[in-house]
Amino acid sequence: MSRIGKKPIAIPKGVTVSFDGNTVKVQGPKGKLDTPLPFGIKMEQKDGTLLAVRENDSQAAIHGLARALVNNAVEGVTKGWTRELEIVGIGYRAEMKGKGMVVFSLGYSHPIEYPLPTGVDCAVDPKQTRLTLTSIDRQKVGQVAAEMRGLRPPDPYKNKGVRYSGEKLKKKVGKTGAK
Repeated sequence: MSRIGKKPIAIPKGVTVSFDGNTVKVQGPKGKLDTPLPFGIKMEQKDGTLLAVRENDSQAAIHGLARALVNNAVEGVTKGWTRELEIVGIGYRAEMKGKGMVVFSLGYSHPIEYPLPTGVDCAVDPKQTRLTLTSIDRQKVGQVAAEMRGLRPPDPYKNKGVRYSGEKLKKKVGKTGAK
């Protein structure tokens, strides 16, 4: 039994949901998203809520996944999704170049230019050490944040690099500490 799959999704005011085959189209104040549903899962609309229904128990593993994907789309078109990154290190910084390009200086011999995909916006604070990514698509925000973090992952010995905001790192002891 899928506990998440059984939960109904509340449809806020200003959000319209339509079904096209196995695709759920969600439109709201921030934009519109299309979410494909896995085979064997159907969405039903009843009294202002959506309910994920599976045909039989062989789709039990993807029942909760399908419900979560549609819920993320509904939440994305109403509130949007954000992800914050911190850049730690002397001389490490990021800046916007135009509308869709972020330029990183991360201690390499060259600056790294990262083009933002369509639908993802980035804001850099005045200190150039914090980035805020926003979008209506949760998967895109997470993917872009992971790729930016991968440019210079946090070093376990010096704790320098690009990290998620609020990420706890365990600092390792160097060679002199291991006795």
